Amino acid sequence: MKVLDLRCAHDHRFEGWFASEEEAQSQIARDLVQCPVCGDHAVTRLPSAPRLNLSGATAPKGAAKPAQQAATAAAPATLQALYMKAVKQVLAQTEDVGERFAEEARRMHYDEAPERGIRGSASPEEVQALAEEGIETFPLIVPDALKQTAH
Repeated sequence: MKVLDLRCAHDHRFEGWFASEEEAQSQIARDLVQCPVCGDHAVTRLPSAPRLNLSGATAPKGAAKPAQQAATAAAPATLQALYMKAVKQVLAQTEDVGERFAEEARRMHYDEAPERGIRGSASPEEVQALAEEGIETFPLIVPDALKQTAH
């Protein structure tokens, strides 16, 4: 099993597990691999080096210490994990009204429906019209993995 570090065009970094290097390249070329954060199929492999334990080896002067390297590498992964946690929380605490989003937002704004957290989809024109009425919205990118029911 090969575990490869991958990156999408939006610089989201993630791991991919493949049977071999050839299988990884084949799946990437056929657009079968997608970013778990944004669903982008423009995925590339990040360079990686094997870890070598050499007895008595020392790092060159001025080289970053392992803790510094880990903190720098972990920053994107930490941000992605926090984003995924926030998206899961929004999904758990809001009602999906689907295509009726603009209609439901207006009903709540004009006190025709109880105020609650809602999510759904709206066209750019609908979002603009809501903003002109003083109804604030924000886009939420939900990764495909969170849209599907877990089995």
